[in-house]
Amino acid sequence: MAVRVALVTPFAWSQPHDVNEHVAGLARELRARGHSVTVLAPSNRARDLAAGRRALATGAPADFIALGPAVPISRRSRMGVPVGVRANLTVALASGGYDIVHGFEPGLPSLSYLALRDASALTVATFLSAERLSYPPARTRRERLLGRLDALLATSPETAEAAAERFPGRYELVPLGVEPLELTAKRKLLVLEWGQTERPLLRALARELAAQPAWELAVLRTRPLASRPPLPRALRGRVRVRTALDATTRADLLREAAVFVPAVEGIPRVELEARAAGAAVASPPGRIGQPELAAAEAARLMEDDAFRSRRAEEGLAEARAQSFASLADSVIEVYTATTRRRRPVPPRTPLETRDWITVDLHMHTTWSHDCSIDVDELLDYAEAEGLGAIAVTDHNVFGGALEAVERARGRKLIVIPGEEVKTDGQGEVIGLFLKEEVPRGMSFAETLEAIRAQGGLVYIPHPFDRLHAIPDAATLHRHLAEIDVFEVYNARLLFEGYNEEALRFARKYNLTAGAGSDAHVLQGVGTGAVRMRRFTTAEEFLLSLRSAEILRRPKSLAYLQGLKWVAQAKERVR
Repeated sequence: MAVRVALVTPFAWSQPHDVNEHVAGLARELRARGHSVTVLAPSNRARDLAAGRRALATGAPADFIALGPAVPISRRSRMGVPVGVRANLTVALASGGYDIVHGFEPGLPSLSYLALRDASALTVATFLSAERLSYPPARTRRERLLGRLDALLATSPETAEAAAERFPGRYELVPLGVEPLELTAKRKLLVLEWGQTERPLLRALARELAAQPAWELAVLRTRPLASRPPLPRALRGRVRVRTALDATTRADLLREAAVFVPAVEGIPRVELEARAAGAAVASPPGRIGQPELAAAEAARLMEDDAFRSRRAEEGLAEARAQSFASLADSVIEVYTATTRRRRPVPPRTPLETRDWITVDLHMHTTWSHDCSIDVDELLDYAEAEGLGAIAVTDHNVFGGALEAVERARGRKLIVIPGEEVKTDGQGEVIGLFLKEEVPRGMSFAETLEAIRAQGGLVYIPHPFDRLHAIPDAATLHRHLAEIDVFEVYNARLLFEGYNEEALRFARKYNLTAGAGSDAHVLQGVGTGAVRMRRFTTAEEFLLSLRSAEILRRPKSLAYLQGLKWVAQAKERVR
């Protein structure tokens, strides 16, 4: 199935960058497989900016949309994306209709971070370097971003390990991506990737080359504004300096190279390109502290034709496994698994012959340790407030729900028997339409299983209220298929942003939304509710809830909390 994907890179598309080459190669392969791909990035090229403005204004599909000018990214800076660029990103995400938003290097204060944080689509993050993991600095903001990510990718085990320290989770390793090159005859040419710490290595290679008069040396600069290497006098006439910032300009040189020596702090992509070109790579263990090791291995490669051929063939096989085609295959598997998380949109088939009622799906009675609402008072007040149904969900006890069901016989008010169960370290879960009590202290999975075993419905209350114990993002993602109702409005939350996060989550995965007052005093009953068709069974309830309307009728939280504290104080005195 073809998907519409937005690939978001933090680096200027108008300038060569190894991350952009990864993105461009992936985009090209995905399009070849029939997927619709748009690259979102900053750019300093005037024609890119003009085309980007037109695309945003018309909403027409485009392969690339420049969102604005690029600004330098500093590991020590705060969010350095201009307001106008942020606004353009919001417009692009809202109008693009993307199934998946895929951000690269989101551990930087950049467009990638913002796109993954704000997207309503399914999200995938790719980490390419362990050095680009400085943002956001606050743990709570990292947890919030992690909760919005559906898949974590890394291009190497080292990067995955470093990223997992800041963004814990299960990482899929994907190829770095390289363009297959047509192999040509090799010259006796050794290429050294030049970096800021390569002077000792260059001196060591110069000594080895002095004993190999038939070999030439090319010093390859791969970064802009890199210092010019000092040319050894002993190799005058046999050494040259080349500057090549992208794969296309490096290809001709690497095709000729028989031996390649990567920089200590070089670009991994350049070494992979050398392998793809059929060069034998000299990169022995321990060379970082002892550059002489790399020089010695390079000397052996120059002297031993069989060893050089064998090393080149091994590198070529490794490069082919890291091709852009292999990258696209891996990413498509991730996209396919990710899209399965989103439930199909159910048909909106309300019970048209039934009347509309207002239902509060979350409240407590004196059976809860922190509530003083008598069951009879609750029923009388709910009817007086015009509620057609309520769910009694006491903390870790089922007696209050059973009492309410019994006392409601003969009334028009429907009582849904429920329980708010404390799990073992993963927050609380409400079971609706229960027949018996669910024990507290079980794991999240065991609690869900116990609810469903008796024909109950799984209702996740205040899932993002960080002032209470809540399930982590991995737990929610793992049990999406078992969640029947997701609470998107809880009237007792201190910060409305927690409700907004729940609403975003429910919309993202097409979860059935619910709402409740979480009332602990009578005055709070009905402050959060849903308007839905009347029901008689759990099946009809779930069918009706799919077309329900969320009702927000909040009262002052300070007032309601004050009433709760007063009631608790009176109970302690009594």
